[in-house]
Amino acid sequence: MVSFMSAANPIARTAEQTKMDEFDVIKRRIHSRLVDKLDLSRVGDMKGDALKREIRLVVEHLCDAENTLLNRSERERIVSEVLDETFGLGPLEFLLKDPTISDILINGPKHIFVERRGKLTKTDVEFRDNAHLMQIIDRIVSRVGRRVDETCPMVDARLEDGSRVNAIIPPLALDGAAVSIRRFGSNPLKLEDLLGFKAFTPEMVMLMEGCIKARLNMIICGGTGSGKTTLLNTLSSFIQNDQRIVTIEDAAELQLQQEHVVRLETRPANIEGTGRITATDLVKNALRMRPERIIIGECRGGETLDMLQAMNTGHDGSMTTIHANTPRDGIARLETLVMMSGFDLPVKAIRQQVAGAVDVIVQASRLQGGPRRVTHITEIVGMEQDTVVMQDIYRYVQEGVDETGKAHGYFECTGVRPGFMSRLESAGIRLPASAFRQRIMMKA
Repeated sequence: MVSFMSAANPIARTAEQTKMDEFDVIKRRIHSRLVDKLDLSRVGDMKGDALKREIRLVVEHLCDAENTLLNRSERERIVSEVLDETFGLGPLEFLLKDPTISDILINGPKHIFVERRGKLTKTDVEFRDNAHLMQIIDRIVSRVGRRVDETCPMVDARLEDGSRVNAIIPPLALDGAAVSIRRFGSNPLKLEDLLGFKAFTPEMVMLMEGCIKARLNMIICGGTGSGKTTLLNTLSSFIQNDQRIVTIEDAAELQLQQEHVVRLETRPANIEGTGRITATDLVKNALRMRPERIIIGECRGGETLDMLQAMNTGHDGSMTTIHANTPRDGIARLETLVMMSGFDLPVKAIRQQVAGAVDVIVQASRLQGGPRRVTHITEIVGMEQDTVVMQDIYRYVQEGVDETGKAHGYFECTGVRPGFMSRLESAGIRLPASAFRQRIMMKA
C-alpha cells in the first residue's frame, strides 16, 4: 500500500489514515472476490496482455459493484494495485517502476528504504503485515526455482530484469522479513553512460578494451555496491561475438550481448538437504564444455582455485570479480579463497598460481557521497622471491569532499608502460605512446 499522509496536523493525518485504511479494505475485498469471478477455463487459455485485459475487466466490474463511492483516480488506483497483487510484486511494483532507484531495502513490512543517487531515504510504501511480505518473497523466489521457509530462512534470487534479491525471514530476522534488492534494470549501463558519470577516462577504456580483445585474464575488485557487476557487464561488451563464453553465477545477473553464451547458475540443497550444486562443481563442468572464456560472476570460495587453473590452461581472457578494497588486498583475498578449496597448498605456490594466471586487476570503488570510480588499473608483473610484484598504470586520487559531501579528485597516469603491451601488439592492438605519458588526465 502506498500512503500519502499529510503531516500538516494530527487531525488531518488521522482522517487521511482512516481513509487509507478503508481504501485498503476495499482493495482486499475486491482481490478476494476476484478468484470467485474468474472463469478459470478461459483464463487457462490466455497469456500475457490478453490475460491482464481479462482480469482488468473483472476488477472494474467488481469496483462498480462496490457500494462505496470511488472517484475516477481511486478506481484506477484500485485496479492497478489489484493487478500488481495478482501478477506482480504488490507494493514493490510502485518502486520497481522508478528508474532512479538503485536499491530497495525492506526492514519488515512497515519500513522500506530506497537509495537514489547514493542517498538512502525512507518511503511511504508499506505491506499490510509480515504475512503479506512473506507472500511476495515466496513469489519472487519460486519464479527462479528456489524456496524460503523456517528450515531454509535465507535465500538469494533474482527478478526478471536481472536485479539481485536477498531475503532473510523469521526466526533469523527478529522484526519481520528483511529483503535487499540490488537493481540492475532491463537496460544495463553502457560504456557511454559510465564515461558520462566519469567512472573512468577514455585512455583507461582504450587499455581495458585492448586487454580484453588480446585475451588477458582480468580480476575486477571492489567493495559491496562499488559497481563490480556493472563494470564486468560493460567490459564484456568488448569480447568478440564469435567466441564461446560460459558464465557461472550464484544468482544470474550478467547481461552479456554476445550470441554464443552459456549461462550456468548454482543451486541450493533441496528440502531433504541434497542436490546442492556449487560454483566449484560448475567451474569443473564448464572446463568440459569447450569454453574460450569463463566468466564467474563472483569468486567467494573454493572455486577460485579452479578459476585460476582455467586461466592457466588455455582459457585466456577469463574474468571474475572479488571483494577487496585495493589491488594488493585483492591478491591477499585470492590467496584466502584458494585456501578455502580444502587443499593444503604452500603460500608461495598459491602466489605463483595467481601471478601466472592473472594479468590485470581493475579496482572499482564507491566513494563518499555515492560516486563510483575505477580507482586503479594495475598490472601483475610476476614474482620476486615470495612477493607478487604489481605496478599501477592508471589510478584515481581523491582530494577531498565538496560542500554536499561528495568526494572529488582526479585520474592520473603513472607513466608506466605495461609489460603486456607486446601481447596487445601481437593481437593487432596499437595504443598511442601518449596514453602512458605521466600526467593528470581528468578531474572527477
